[in-house]
Amino acid sequence: MDKLLSAIFMFGVLLLVLPSFLQSNSQLKQFLKNLSIWTIIVFIILMIIYSFK
Repeated sequence: MDKLLSAIFMFGVLLLVLPSFLQSNSQLKQFLKNLSIWTIIVFIILMIIYSFK
């Protein structure tokens, strides 16, 4: 149940951030750079969450 709640929370944050993220990243190079940064941040958060369980 906790994993489901975490996934729902992450999806909700993604829905809130995604429109402005896409609008501010009109160029492909900038989009890929920012997407990689966000991917690293999400993986770090997930690793921290799963390390405390």
